[in-house]
Amino acid sequence: MHRLRSILDSLHSSLWFVPALMIVGAAALALGLGEIDANLDRARLQERWPWLFGAGAAGARGTLAAIAGSMITIAGVAFSITIVALTLASSQYTSRILRNFMRDRANQSVLGAFVGIFIYCLVVLRTIRGGDEGAFVPPLAVLVAVLLAFVGIACLIFFIHHIASGIQAETIIKAAADETIDAVNRLFPQEMGEAAGGPVASVAPAADQRWQEVPAQLTGFIQGVDGDALLRAAAEMQTIIRMERGVGEFVVEGAPLISIASGVPDEDFAARIDAIYTIGHQRTMVQDAGFGIRQIVDVALKALSPGINDTTTAVVCVNYLSAILARLAARRIESPYRIDKSELRVIARGPTFDGMLAEAFDQIRQNGPGNIAVLLAVLTALEVIADRTQNAQRRAALRHQAGLIGETARRSIPEPRDVRSVEEVVKRLDRKLADAHTPG
Repeated sequence: MHRLRSILDSLHSSLWFVPALMIVGAAALALGLGEIDANLDRARLQERWPWLFGAGAAGARGTLAAIAGSMITIAGVAFSITIVALTLASSQYTSRILRNFMRDRANQSVLGAFVGIFIYCLVVLRTIRGGDEGAFVPPLAVLVAVLLAFVGIACLIFFIHHIASGIQAETIIKAAADETIDAVNRLFPQEMGEAAGGPVASVAPAADQRWQEVPAQLTGFIQGVDGDALLRAAAEMQTIIRMERGVGEFVVEGAPLISIASGVPDEDFAARIDAIYTIGHQRTMVQDAGFGIRQIVDVALKALSPGINDTTTAVVCVNYLSAILARLAARRIESPYRIDKSELRVIARGPTFDGMLAEAFDQIRQNGPGNIAVLLAVLTALEVIADRTQNAQRRAALRHQAGLIGETARRSIPEPRDVRSVEEVVKRLDRKLADAHTPG
């Protein structure tokens, strides 16, 4: 199932899949309308509505040729605009957000509409015959081609507006944040309640446990893991599997992918483990909510770079990161220990709240020293997140981040008044976080 989700995500991220479907649909529509026209009383139609169905073979050919030529020209322009937009977005923000442009269903549909109308006109044009060939003009299909030409014009106007809106920083950041929040809702659906579901010490393996490594057979990013299949493999082998690399991490061929507590892994077992993992050349959001955080952080780092120096964009990134982590703060993150029939079988390597909090704010803090607007935005974000959790461990992580912000401000901001404004927020946040009453 996880491989199917990866394939579907890959198709969703491609610029060719939706246009290909629309081309097939356009060709099928042209053939279907041709069959309907062959069974119509064309003479009666032309007599009753001559302004709609009165075109002869030469006129119909000219109309279809004009529409087909204009649509393929517009399609070329649209592809060129898309490439320019992707180039600008990559240089201005980060190359990792290009995936979001490619996943945009509106872009895919508009490109497919232009090429689909072109294919439709070609197929209908092929069915038209003059008098010497046994005259046949499909009036309904020609009328639909004219209507599709108006649709193509509307798509062009919409496309220009959509691209102009799509390359704005707020739109890009919001799209990445929305997708990340969807991933958080999907991967961590349960509210945390009274406890975070932490590790169970009683089932942990002994410290002196000897492990046999199973190497990776591919190089790339781990895009997904079939947890149920991994649990079944451990149960069948009567061993414990410890994940050495988690989803979103990079693994090199020959490096340890998992380790087992007992038994000797053979080639068949290694091949089975390889089938459980999905490894590709880039991270995806299928099982990796941290990748969405990484995208937004990269945009913020680009904005904070000396060559761009766009504090406003960095603050917007921090605001959306707070929305993501506020959602995550109230969700239960599953324990790394997976048990089957009261026996420990898998020690997973997965995300933690502390790790995702650090992923979100550490590099922004490190690259924004002296920038009081960014530092205050991070503190405000920590306050928002603190309101969503009473878990002691998570609140301690928030206090730690707040302390680091205070240290950064004292070290890098020369103006004492600005330093005091940061310290006041740090103290207020520290008092709020000190009220934790739920055990970690």
